[in-house]
Amino acid sequence: MDLLEKLLKGEIKPYMLEKYVDAKKATEIRRKFIEIRTNTKLEHVAKYSINEEMAMKKNIENMIGAIQIPLGYAGPIKINGEYANGYYYIPLATTEGALVASVNRGCSVVTKCGGVTVRVIDDKMTRAPCFKTSSVVEAIEFKKWLIDNFKKIKEIAESTTRHGKLIKIDPILIVGRYVYPRFCFKTGDAMGMNMVTIAVEKVCEYIEKELNIKTVSVSGNACVDKKASGMNLINGRGKSVVAEVYLKREEVEKYLKTTPEAIAEVNRLKNYIGSAISNSIGFNAHYANIVGAIFLATGQDEAHIVEGSLGITVAEPENGGLYFSVTLPDLPVGTVGGGTRVETQKECLEMLGCYGDNKALKFAEIVAAAVLAGELSLLGALAAGHLGKAHQQLGR
Repeated sequence: MDLLEKLLKGEIKPYMLEKYVDAKKATEIRRKFIEIRTNTKLEHVAKYSINEEMAMKKNIENMIGAIQIPLGYAGPIKINGEYANGYYYIPLATTEGALVASVNRGCSVVTKCGGVTVRVIDDKMTRAPCFKTSSVVEAIEFKKWLIDNFKKIKEIAESTTRHGKLIKIDPILIVGRYVYPRFCFKTGDAMGMNMVTIAVEKVCEYIEKELNIKTVSVSGNACVDKKASGMNLINGRGKSVVAEVYLKREEVEKYLKTTPEAIAEVNRLKNYIGSAISNSIGFNAHYANIVGAIFLATGQDEAHIVEGSLGITVAEPENGGLYFSVTLPDLPVGTVGGGTRVETQKECLEMLGCYGDNKALKFAEIVAAAVLAGELSLLGALAAGHLGKAHQQLGR
């Protein structure tokens, strides 16, 4: 009996195929199994260049093929960063028509006006477990113990990794008798979520042995991982980045077909008041669009798009022109590990000169610069009344 027949009869599980055949053949058999079970022909899913064996070691289970997302580019954009300096072409993977065109317009505008200045203002990855104590009294004592024993905790955490460095435990939250300490790490060029989880698990084991305090969960949601959060908006997570540009009045009028005052007014009424009345956490127009397209193109954790979309846009008339900035407090990115090794995503990082070690801060600056370009373009279009026209002209 062949493996496909055994799979259809339930005699073996899909994940067991690699015991009998190589990764490529296992992927093919699983795909045929799904085609039969769902009465679907997966013709295009079957066409890809990804190495199945490497993908299944690091990135995927029960692989049956690959999804293709159209990939475009915007730019060049001139970036005046501490780590990214020069002209860059931004890879954007999306199925949203007009997005690449809009970001490309923003790149053109800021480049003609001298480029965008970018700085990384903070860098940390977090994990916050939940501990159960016997009472609020013990919870307070435990909080003090964590502060007093930071040096030992740091030693234990860092014994699990060559690259992770525990920099602080802040804040340490108490809810009833439960304690949520937020462990903050430097993680080098890796996004670092798995790295810090392993380190914190080791610390939890030590605490349970030393104090007999139970770990309820290594993640207690105060991290805050893959969720929109005021904590991350205020305290930051991943890379915290600011990008800014100044446009003269004549540049705004020539390139964006509007005025500094009109853009500032749209920003105030849309991004501030509109966001406030709807109780939004971020105060921006569409950071998620640009962050999402870059994340998909470069192998970032797509669930972190929800964090990357947090942020505040500032648009202020100044000296007759326009001061414009974007602040992204929570940008979890990496240039090693995770999806960055997948062949197509690696190539996109290489387009930016951002694959491998000592590149994560540079990559964060590039992402922030691209977000500014997209945000400026959209607010300019709204101020000029061109948004609907642009989509209509592009047939989107």
